Amino acid sequence: MQKITPFLWFDDQAKDAVKFYTSTFKNSKIGRILRYGEEAAKVSESRRPVGSVLTIEFELEGQKFTALNGGPAFKFNESISFVVNCETQQEVDYFWEKLTADGGEESQCGWLKDKFGLSWQITPTVLIDMLHDKDPEKAERVMKAMLQMQKIDINKLKAAYAGK
Repeated sequence: MQKITPFLWFDDQAKDAVKFYTSTFKNSKIGRILRYGEEAAKVSESRRPVGSVLTIEFELEGQKFTALNGGPAFKFNESISFVVNCETQQEVDYFWEKLTADGGEESQCGWLKDKFGLSWQITPTVLIDMLHDKDPEKAERVMKAMLQMQKIDINKLKAAYAGK
């Protein structure tokens, strides 16, 4: 069993969110589903019906998560995000397009919110390597270029790194 599992609170969209995430990430699966029983339904903030989804366990790229239909009390914000490490521009483009679809929002520096309000960072691994370069001038040029982007463009990062 995974020692720490991210637990994602949704109003009542846990099932839809899990279907969306597991269709976006190729190495994924849906696990156990726990439904509201009479006792849990009585104390749920928004009086969920007996038999409706309480939690769904799922896995994305080997990372286990649990989605909860907990009611409208809490919303996602940017203080928590998930980084998707990408090897190629094609992979960056794929996740950017999938996760901003149907009401998702683009932000700056590779950040976005999906249609459920969850924040993601679509990050090429080469960006992290360049930012950690021992040559501070190269790293600063890459940082400056990245700060001007929404979706990260690897070719522009490489040009900045090279001083072009």
